[in-house]
Amino acid sequence: MKKSLSFLPITASRRKAWFGWCLYDWANSAFATVILSALLPVYFASLVPAEGARFNFLHYTHTTPATALWGYAIAFSMLIVVLLAPYLGAWGDARRTRKKLLILFCLTGSVTTSLLFFTGPGDYQLVLVLFIIANISFATGNIFYNSFLPALATPAEIDTLSSRGFAYGYIGGGLMLLGVFLLIRFHLWFGLEDAATASRIGFFGTGVWWLLFALPTFKYLKEETITDAIQPLPSGLKGYLSTYSEIRKYPDLLRFLIAFLFYNDGIQTIIAVAAIFAASELQISQEAILGCFLMIQFVAMPGALMFGKVAQRYGAKLAIHITLSLFIVITLYAGMMNSALDFWLLGFVVALILGGSQAISRSLFASMLPVEKSAEFFGFYAVSGKFASIFGPLLFALITDLTRSARLSISVLTLFFIVGMLLLRTVNVKRGRLLAVNRS
Repeated sequence: MKKSLSFLPITASRRKAWFGWCLYDWANSAFATVILSALLPVYFASLVPAEGARFNFLHYTHTTPATALWGYAIAFSMLIVVLLAPYLGAWGDARRTRKKLLILFCLTGSVTTSLLFFTGPGDYQLVLVLFIIANISFATGNIFYNSFLPALATPAEIDTLSSRGFAYGYIGGGLMLLGVFLLIRFHLWFGLEDAATASRIGFFGTGVWWLLFALPTFKYLKEETITDAIQPLPSGLKGYLSTYSEIRKYPDLLRFLIAFLFYNDGIQTIIAVAAIFAASELQISQEAILGCFLMIQFVAMPGALMFGKVAQRYGAKLAIHITLSLFIVITLYAGMMNSALDFWLLGFVVALILGGSQAISRSLFASMLPVEKSAEFFGFYAVSGKFASIFGPLLFALITDLTRSARLSISVLTLFFIVGMLLLRTVNVKRGRLLAVNRS
């Protein structure tokens, strides 16, 4: 027990492995910031006809607004990830090919991201197809990437390494977004005819960035790192359900997991739809949206540190409650905002609480885990998070599609935070941690 909780010596090979692991977060966070969150949603909205995308079913014609179509695309891609992940995980475990699968999904994601360069006016369907493939690759690759974490660090080191990866991601994604922002803002200075051309070059650059900075990961991460004792991915549907049966033996851990799935779905949905909401509903310029996301990227890290101190002083549960209360205010106010200033103000508040809500949630979950089951339970945590992330974008898309009101859709996301807070109140953290220690 003491040995499993100790810090291992930092050898040269181990230092390189840590660096390689963290650098993948630096690499693929460019996709999260530029493609998933800030730039592609705005570009996509500009391609969809003003009356919406037209779909014909037999003799029935339906038009879907760009905001709803974007939500459907995110929900569909996450559904594919949920269906594939447990089986790909089992296949990778059995053949010891997790690193190869990580490389495969990185290549697929980076190539399809770069291919967005070749899209143009009227190509919104092609953009959707490329985005869905890239987003599936991004999310599935992250599951294999995260599976190396329990093998690279002891339980005492895991939060340090995980936090370092988050930091690399914020910086890497922020720098790529800054480069794209400057390219669009000063496109004439770079000899580009318009902002759309600059955007497409930004897509190509994001794909290259993802692959280029992942190369050290492929070099320094070794498949042998994953020992037979480390099995962080549920093995198929049967293994997934078996892990759920194990988690049920830890009631407070299970309650927290369900609470997290609700409120994290709300958080991820806000991040994914904010840019297209601002462009379509508020008519905010592309430059203003990119500038706001750039601000979020660099404020999120100090915000995470600030809430980390709140958690240390007053407890993780209270710190999460504070962030969720603020998210409720954000979603309610978002339904009423009318200007770029409002969008920037809400963006600043999101930046302050975003990193803290995610980092503290992960740490709180880890603190109630039995040591010998940490890898298995973290695998369940990852796959469940992908499953839950289907519902927020889907609900947003459906309400927007049916009512033509993205304001109503974003306000409804408040429900995810309210349910998450109510469930979180039922969690007895002290009892959960004590049970984890007693059964270890």
